[in-house]
Amino acid sequence: MPLSQKPFMRHICAGFGSLFIAFGINAMLRPESALSFFELTYPTLASQRKLADVLLAAYGYRDVFMGLSIFAAAYCGTVQSLGLIMLAAASVAAVDGWACYALVGSGQGNHWGYAPWLVIMGAILALGF
Repeated sequence: MPLSQKPFMRHICAGFGSLFIAFGINAMLRPESALSFFELTYPTLASQRKLADVLLAAYGYRDVFMGLSIFAAAYCGTVQSLGLIMLAAASVAAVDGWACYALVGSGQGNHWGYAPWLVIMGAILALGF
């Protein structure tokens, strides 16, 4: 049986989905904490805090959506669709890391550290290895 067909692969992906959901809930409920993943400080001015809160709510829901998509593909979809969603999640982590690197100058490791695992899982599943 190919590795991509083994049930534990779906469970590992669901674990990553759980992380995305947790990150998203954190961003929506604790924006100051979520900004720290980007090596940014929470604004002190009320108008800036309001902007940060709104953007982090949208960012947080993006993460929740990614996590739910991974769960849906892991338990209701095909192996190939799960693999493609994992690759898409890796691209989000890569762009988040790039934003940290290019705009902040640090913090990219908070995002790039798990992206290779998403690529590995996604490639195995999408290509049917």
